[in-house]
Amino acid sequence: MKRLFDVVCAGLALLFLLPALLVIALVVRVESRGAALYWSKRVGRRGVIFLMPKFRSMRTDTPVVATHLLGDPGRYLTRVGKFLRRTSLDELPQLLSVLKGDMSLVGPRPALFNQDDLNAMRAACGVDQLRPGITGWAQVNGRDELPIPDKVALDLAYLQRQSFWFDLKILFITVLRVLTAHGVSH
Repeated sequence: MKRLFDVVCAGLALLFLLPALLVIALVVRVESRGAALYWSKRVGRRGVIFLMPKFRSMRTDTPVVATHLLGDPGRYLTRVGKFLRRTSLDELPQLLSVLKGDMSLVGPRPALFNQDDLNAMRAACGVDQLRPGITGWAQVNGRDELPIPDKVALDLAYLQRQSFWFDLKILFITVLRVLTAHGVSH
């Protein structure tokens, strides 16, 4: 049922948001050199690497590390990128990954391929068996502010509590968090 819900919601959202997606892509391209989409190598279910699309919010010369590891992330953000991140609009292309089956609407956020500490902790407690999500329990409980052990603890809590109704609750909280830019540090 979860996969069917994901496919139907992602498909309808992409159809409904298509004009906005095209405008965002155009604005990203006009503002700075490079492609509108950035394809990030992420760790998916069972440790399988996949390419996750995001609207490009940073310059093309940005090092490939987690944003919080950059000395001054703001130095790399484009003007439109700052807005896209604050509003989470940079995440919308991930609906394509949901349709493809690499992601779910709700699950642990997919880690970068080089976040060895996070990936090892998730594997140790079985969280790596979940399909990663556009949003998740850790996302709505701290997002960028959480230390890795706390993220993994929340991911594990999601694994233990997962249900259709819990997913709906997380989606509802996500909408509230996005509207208030709660937990966005860069």
